[in-house]
Amino acid sequence: MYRAALLCVLLLLAGCTTGVSPGGTATPTATAAWDGDPDNHFRERTLTVAVVDEAGTGRDYAPLVREALDYWGANAERYAGFPLDYELVANDSDPDVRVRFVSNIAECGSETSDYTAGCARFLDSPDDVTRPIRVRVETGYADASTVSVVKHELGHTLGLRHGDEPTDVMAARSNLTTLPQPNATERALPWDSPNLTYYVDYATVPESERAETRRQMRETFGYFADGADGTVPDNVTFARTTNRSAADVVVRFADADPCTEGSGSCGGLRGTDPDRDGALETYTRLNVTVVDIPPDARGWHVGYWTALGFGLRGEELPAPLRSEDPDVRRNDWWA
Repeated sequence: MYRAALLCVLLLLAGCTTGVSPGGTATPTATAAWDGDPDNHFRERTLTVAVVDEAGTGRDYAPLVREALDYWGANAERYAGFPLDYELVANDSDPDVRVRFVSNIAECGSETSDYTAGCARFLDSPDDVTRPIRVRVETGYADASTVSVVKHELGHTLGLRHGDEPTDVMAARSNLTTLPQPNATERALPWDSPNLTYYVDYATVPESERAETRRQMRETFGYFADGADGTVPDNVTFARTTNRSAADVVVRFADADPCTEGSGSCGGLRGTDPDRDGALETYTRLNVTVVDIPPDARGWHVGYWTALGFGLRGEELPAPLRSEDPDVRRNDWWA
């Protein structure tokens, strides 16, 4: 009996920095007398904003930035303590704020992580303000998520920190949705890296069966590292690890288990669904449980589920893993 469970989670960080973003030349704010709101560190009621698609995506980001600007135009006084208007300008030559859409954000001060989606400097006094004020936003997110990132980063330029009101905008972490991406089953390599690791739990395997079970595991993962008869990319490698929590594939053996009635095996895939279409886009873990199977057939069952971890099903499976013949399963099928 074969059953696969699909679980997914993706948590992205809308990252920010309290330092100056690199690139370009900043112009100090003029020190002319300001008779407006003393809490306004911009010393202007209206800021001009330019949008730059530095990643060259060809996507029209202006309406998304406009939505974020309209939000703060309506809410700056309530949350930042002073009223503010924004004017979106087509000319990028001399804006007060420049929103730059970039392919990735490699650094953003001390809070940068692999999942940083945006970056802007925290401003709360006239001495902090240099023009153009730079806001960086990573491309690849769906419209609503892009607006959320822009709103969050603009909030920092208004003097708001993580956790400040409005908390739904200024939270340090947010679930973001990407633009549609190929599902894992549509990718030649559904893992983030071709260099995979496996962990095998032998705790319940009798000592008399361990040598054969270890051989079965070694040959099975070696079969996939050799290309699985041309069904997986030839750059895939498998290495055994003693770190269960870090392994890509975890195998355990049991005499009985709720996952299957009687003898058999089951497998479950975990991964990420960044575009939230209900299907995993990449895999992060394959868990395999082998239940009451003789040692000389354990490799076949692990191989079947490992093939599933490469999106192989039905006629896509390597020939020996399609077989229902017990003799095939119990022989050195990988040869």
